Amino acid sequence: MKNQSFDSFDFKPLIKQAVEQLHFIKPTEIQQELIPAILNGQSVIGQSQTGSGKTHAFLLPLFNQLKEQSKDVQLVLTAPTRELASQIFDEVKRMIQYTNKEEVWTAKLLIGGTDKQRMQDKLKTAPDIIVGTPGRILDMVESGAVSIFSATAFVIDEADLMLDMGFISDIDKLLVRSHSDVQLLVFSATIPTRLEHFFKKYLENPLYVKIDQKISPELMEHRMIDLRHRDAAKVIKHLSTVIQPYLAIIFTNGKDNADQLAEKLQQQGLDVGLLHGGLTPRQRKRVVKEIQNLRYQYVVCTDLASRGIDIKGVSHVINAQLPKEEPFYIHRSGRTARAGLEGTVISLYTEQDIPMLKLLEKRGLSFVYCDVKDGEWTDAKPWNKRQLRTQTATDLDKEAWKRVKKPTKVKPGYKKKMKKQQEAIKKQLQKKEKSNRNRRK
Repeated sequence: MKNQSFDSFDFKPLIKQAVEQLHFIKPTEIQQELIPAILNGQSVIGQSQTGSGKTHAFLLPLFNQLKEQSKDVQLVLTAPTRELASQIFDEVKRMIQYTNKEEVWTAKLLIGGTDKQRMQDKLKTAPDIIVGTPGRILDMVESGAVSIFSATAFVIDEADLMLDMGFISDIDKLLVRSHSDVQLLVFSATIPTRLEHFFKKYLENPLYVKIDQKISPELMEHRMIDLRHRDAAKVIKHLSTVIQPYLAIIFTNGKDNADQLAEKLQQQGLDVGLLHGGLTPRQRKRVVKEIQNLRYQYVVCTDLASRGIDIKGVSHVINAQLPKEEPFYIHRSGRTARAGLEGTVISLYTEQDIPMLKLLEKRGLSFVYCDVKDGEWTDAKPWNKRQLRTQTATDLDKEAWKRVKKPTKVKPGYKKKMKKQQEAIKKQLQKKEKSNRNRRK
C-alpha cells in the first residue's frame, strides 16, 4: 500500500518539521518507494527521469539518520557536474536550516574551479556532509585533507551521466576508500550495461525501483518544424514573434554549435544567454545566476543543462537540432511543463532526423507539424506524408520509363525524345492515379 502523505514515514519530529517548511504534501512515486528502504539502511538503485523528486527521496531519510555529536564525515553526495552538485548543496543547506541545526551540522561543497589550498584549509574540521563532483572529492581525499571512511551513506546522482563523462573510475577510487558497509544510493535516468557491471561490484541485493513516467506530461505540447535548408537562427527569430516565451531553452548538439547559434540570435536582437561545459567555472556560475534572476528570455544550451539543473519558469524548449539519442529528447523536454505548469517543445528537424521521429512516435509521442509565416502558426504536412508523395512520384517515374518505346536506331537527340515520351506517360499515369483515388473516396 502506497504512502499518501509524508506523515506515513517513520521520520523524527525535526524531519517532519522540514517537510512542512518545504511545503511538501504528497510524496512522489519514487519517494514512496525508496524512503522506507533508505530509512532501514538498505542500499538502493532508483531509476527515474529528471524532476521526479529523487533529491529529497535520499535527503529526507539520510538527514533522519544524522548523528548530532559526530566529528567525522557522515554523508557523501556526488554529482557529475558543478551545477548539479551546487544544486544539491543548496538543498542540503535548506534542510539544515529547516531542521534548525545550523549550529550542529555542517556541509561543504567540493567542486572544481575553486582554490585547492583554500578548500583544504576549510576541511581542517571534518564536515558532517560532503557534496561535490567525484574528481574534486578524490583530490581532497588523496591529499589527506579529509577522510570519507566514516561515512555511513554514499550517494551517486545521475550515474549514467557519470559514466558518459568518465567519472565512474573516480567513484570507484572513492568507494575503495569508504567503509565496506557504506549504504550506497544510486540514481540514474537510464541503466546502461557498463553501469550494471559497476553495480554488481559494489551493491549486494539492493532495492531496485524503476519509475515508468509518462514520456510526456499532459500539459506538454510537441511541435515539429521542417528546417528545409533554412538557417536555424532565422527560423527561431520568426518563432520568437509567435511564442513570446517567459523563458525558452534552446538546445544544440555541441559547444561550437551553441556558440554560433547564440551569436547569430544576439545579432538578430534576441536577449540570449549561453550555457555549456566549455565556459569557465566562473562564467557558468554567473550565467546560471543570471538565468535565475530572469536576465535572459532565451538561453542556448548543450545537453549539460538537460540533466538535473533546475531552471525554474521554462515555458518553451526549442531543439535547434534534435539529439542523436531518444533519452536526450526526453531529458530536454523535461525542462518545461514542470510542477503542473504548461509547456511547449518545438523542434527543428531535417531528413536525417526522420529515424528519430519514427522512434519517438513509436514511443507514443504525438507531434503537431507546423511552420511560422507572417507572425502566425501555419499547418504543415507530417514527414511521412511528404515521404509517401515522393515515393509515389518515384514509382510513377519508374513505371513511365518501362512504357517508353526504345528506338530501333539511335539517332541524335534520341534521349530528349525518350524523356518527353516518359513525361507524357507519367502525366497520364498521374491522372489515372488521381481518378482512382477519387473513385475510392
